[in-house]
Amino acid sequence: MKHRIVVLGAGYAGANAAGRLAKRLHRADTEITLVNADPEFVERVRMHQLATGQDLKPRLLTDVFEGTGVRVRIGQVTAVDAERRIVALADGDRIAYDTLVYALGSTAAAVPEHAHSVAGKASALRLRERLADLGAGGTVLVVGGGLTGIEAATEIAEARPDLEVALAARGGLGDWLSEKGRDHLRTAFDRLGITVHENTAVTGVEPAAASTADGRTIPAQVTVWTAGFAVHPLAAATTLAVAETGQIVVDETMRSVSHPDVYAVGDAAYARGGQGTLLRMSCASGIPSAQLAADVIAARLTGRPVPENKIGYSVQCVSLGRHDAVIQQVTPDDKVKPSAMTGKTAARIKELICRSAAWSVAHPTMLMPSRRRHTVPAGEPVATAA
Repeated sequence: MKHRIVVLGAGYAGANAAGRLAKRLHRADTEITLVNADPEFVERVRMHQLATGQDLKPRLLTDVFEGTGVRVRIGQVTAVDAERRIVALADGDRIAYDTLVYALGSTAAAVPEHAHSVAGKASALRLRERLADLGAGGTVLVVGGGLTGIEAATEIAEARPDLEVALAARGGLGDWLSEKGRDHLRTAFDRLGITVHENTAVTGVEPAAASTADGRTIPAQVTVWTAGFAVHPLAAATTLAVAETGQIVVDETMRSVSHPDVYAVGDAAYARGGQGTLLRMSCASGIPSAQLAADVIAARLTGRPVPENKIGYSVQCVSLGRHDAVIQQVTPDDKVKPSAMTGKTAARIKELICRSAAWSVAHPTMLMPSRRRHTVPAGEPVATAA
């Protein structure tokens, strides 16, 4: 009987995990099913571009995985029974697994009723429609001073110079960046005419304004909420061990600490990198964690040495419209270095990184030579170190 591997979610992490597993394991011994609610791969790092009217290249998952041996199942996951090893879908279907890779990702946290977000395709398209209806002189407020907020504010301001764009940040603008990075960020905001409300907590959102903790009102015909991300509540509703964040707690191999037949990758995983630092929710964490999990699963099933966790960071990238960016250098454990690259060169590098991430999904079995190996009988010893 074939070993059934089910991958939940076809974002950067899930798609990379499925493709890598298809390269590592022999089709005669394994059956890989990739489950996703959307029939297309969503290039999430470009949702701020989609929201401002730019069109993205469509990538149907059935086309992406054609000929790879990965079965694509389009459906909304509604429950995971970790004891019976069954995944339930909204249409009533049930999918049994022997190994589960949980990669359902994250979404914007607690978006107020009158606010928009750029956390997914549907929400970005709704924002796109709203911005298109907004006339010259209209007011837009982006809430959140992190990477997503900065990219959304600068993209909107560049695409619609006729709008009054503002950003509200709980701390200082780009206060986690190096001095060079912060200086360039402020220069870009000045160039784009973006008003910055630093050290400002937004406590309420109405149809035409937002209120702050210090009693101010900020005009906002459109509010874009980017103040944090939250994972899907599905994992917390299972018997899987989860952190306070709702993320699945995994060991150094991305394996659930409570259920050895479950792996979690990307934003859904409460995981540490090779330096022992908690991985942040990002594409930069998602793809390496997915690759590691796939290699670990393949190694354990084929009786080969389990690879070490060497996940680390090198840069943080933030686009400032289509022709400007900051590439902030960081240590492997994600601490900021003094050096940063800025301007058009940084924008080209950021674009290359985004294209490379999408390419890894669009060509799931082309990143490495085929090394499809047969599984070993259950119970045989498996090496645990590389």
